[in-house]
Amino acid sequence: MKFSLYQKLSLSIVIIFCFICVIVYNWSKQLELTSKHHAEQNLHLSLAEHLVQDNPLIKEGVYDYNALENLFHTLMILGPAFEFYFVDTHGQILTYSAEPGKVKRSHINLEPVKKLINGASSAPVYGDNPRNTNETKIFSAAPVFNHNQLQGYLYVIIGGEAYDTSLNNIKSNDQLWLTALWLGSALLFLMIAMLILLRFFTNPLQRLANKVSEIEAKDYTLTDTQLSQFSHQKNNEVHTLERSIQAMLTRINEQFKALEQSDKQRKELLTHLSHDLRTPLASLQGFLEVMSQSLNQLSPTEQQEYLHVSLNNCEQLKQLIEQIFELAHLENGDINIHKETFNLGELIYDCIAKFSITAENKGINLSVEPAICDFPVFADIAKLERVLSNLIDNAIRHTPKGGSIAVQVHKNDEQQLFVNVADTGIGIKEDELHAIFNPHYQASNSNNEGRQQGGLGLAICKGLLQLMDSEIQVKSTLGKGTLFTFNLPQKKVLS
Repeated sequence: MKFSLYQKLSLSIVIIFCFICVIVYNWSKQLELTSKHHAEQNLHLSLAEHLVQDNPLIKEGVYDYNALENLFHTLMILGPAFEFYFVDTHGQILTYSAEPGKVKRSHINLEPVKKLINGASSAPVYGDNPRNTNETKIFSAAPVFNHNQLQGYLYVIIGGEAYDTSLNNIKSNDQLWLTALWLGSALLFLMIAMLILLRFFTNPLQRLANKVSEIEAKDYTLTDTQLSQFSHQKNNEVHTLERSIQAMLTRINEQFKALEQSDKQRKELLTHLSHDLRTPLASLQGFLEVMSQSLNQLSPTEQQEYLHVSLNNCEQLKQLIEQIFELAHLENGDINIHKETFNLGELIYDCIAKFSITAENKGINLSVEPAICDFPVFADIAKLERVLSNLIDNAIRHTPKGGSIAVQVHKNDEQQLFVNVADTGIGIKEDELHAIFNPHYQASNSNNEGRQQGGLGLAICKGLLQLMDSEIQVKSTLGKGTLFTFNLPQKKVLS
């Protein structure tokens, strides 16, 4: 049988409560009895001594045991709570006043008697009860001498059998039972109140456990199930745990959705890349098959044209495969950054020179602003060249004949260095600006000029700049042009 947390705690509390009640009750009764015996023994400690001193029959020595038995009988009538015995120096009971068969012992142990008389032990001191072989009682005792010779001891039981019988009858009185009933009812009410409070405190935890189990059964999706919204003004541990689990499950749900979206994008990327690889590969295969089958039938001009097209397809495949590997290394964090100090202007002019012929053929003007671009920076020169080359190449492809492209370097008021790549091209729609850095995303008005593009250039730029602690931003006006901006750490020149 499986118990809930509340049932386990309740059962434990009930058992512990009952155990404590039994212990406290027994301890209190024992303490009460000990205190009572202590007081009674101290009160009657000299009783036996006074009886010996005040009664001539005992004071001068005991000769007539029948007379002494009659004396004990008279004393017991006057004091029913006491029992009187005369014992010799060895503890043998010589005389007493009791009905036949009442006295069960013939001897008593004198060690407690001697301790009490000599004051060697503090009260209460317990001695043998002559009327019960398994019981001890508090007592008073005094030595009896005959011509200065110890003859025996007067042994007085305090709270004898008659006293115990009367006390037991009083305890069985209805009033005492009523008092005990009230006390038991109060304890029962206390226990019920504790269980109700325990239920109140554990109920949120049980509710939380049920909700978490329900969410677990639904594979930790919060689509159909939500944890209850708990007050933020309650700062006990249970409510803090509830809010923490709520935040954790919300975060897990967000990560699940992000993973699903990432997996979807990855599948789409693979689909697009497969298409991008297949197109130049099919073209390359077609031209090579024509050349291999009809080489003797082709003129030298046609052969050169076929070879040129095949080489262009090979170059496109090479560039696309390099971009795929570069993007994969970026996502896996396998690219290392080697920063060094260099002149930014020299790097920009090198990149401009690389695209000067292509720009001239399209009638596009390439410029650097300011013309004297002398800015020392601390970055990875190879990665920065890759970024500039991608941005300039992208600008050339989307800028029509007669347009212009400018690479601008400037500082803001905080002396932070910024690099702009601005063109007067076709621009990008405003609702597409947030997505152009996603892998394989191409704007709806993208111009590939007959070349197969993977749409990975801007994604690679963003990843490389993030590795260099830089951030790229874009502004664009449809039909007027686009501006890409990123910042660079400037290296101060030591004088």
